[in-house]
Amino acid sequence: MFGRYLRSQLVVLLCGGLVGPIFVIIYLALGPAEREEIQWMFYVGLVLTVSDVLVAVALARRGAKAAARTAALERTGVLALAQITGMSETGTRINDQPLIRLGLRIEGPGFAFDTQDRVLASVTRAGNFNARRLVVLVDPATHEHQIDWERSALVNGLMPAKFSLAEENRTYDLSGQAGPLMEILQLLKANGIPLNGMMDVRSRPELRRQIQAVVRRAADAASPAFPPSERSAAQRLEELEGLRATGAITDDEYAAKRRQIISEI
Repeated sequence: MFGRYLRSQLVVLLCGGLVGPIFVIIYLALGPAEREEIQWMFYVGLVLTVSDVLVAVALARRGAKAAARTAALERTGVLALAQITGMSETGTRINDQPLIRLGLRIEGPGFAFDTQDRVLASVTRAGNFNARRLVVLVDPATHEHQIDWERSALVNGLMPAKFSLAEENRTYDLSGQAGPLMEILQLLKANGIPLNGMMDVRSRPELRRQIQAVVRRAADAASPAFPPSERSAAQRLEELEGLRATGAITDDEYAAKRRQIISEI
């Protein structure tokens, strides 16, 4: 908490908060005769300095609450895809970046709801807006949610997603393939591995096997080695279940495709 306060205090000082301390320092540096003429500078500087400290404390507490909320959702929430249903301006800008209002349709296992969020439309997020989908952490019970921009960038193809399988001496590129990547992200989250710790799966044989199965299935779907009719119905149904679980397809699309697969048996 103290480190967070120090960072907040530095931000406040850099954003104009130096005026108060400067006034106090100038007043104390002068002699008694000169101080008599500018006593106002001391009191104004003191008030401004105290205000700076209170603002920094408030920012630190707000940041701590946001971090705790994120940590709680990371522990107990589920990953889901949110479709962007609308975007509108709020007329507010923060650090020269527009604050926009997003309409979201969030669907996942056992829940589906509409909501709105206000977010900064930074340049680095533009690709996510164009893709019209975001990865969110959701509490299924309360529908509390938070956009995960790093995972969204991966699912939307803004970050490379390449997986090397040593057994096959081959690298698969799943960049931008939302369904398989959501499956992999959910596997990593379920095993407590952050996105930047994906290399840790080398010491987790079962998790590694599960991820490899997703990668191979995605590669087969993109460039099947055999005609689709030669793939077993069980394999196709398993893939369909994975797509529904990640929110890549709706329940109606799942039901229609499942009926089609079963009719071909």
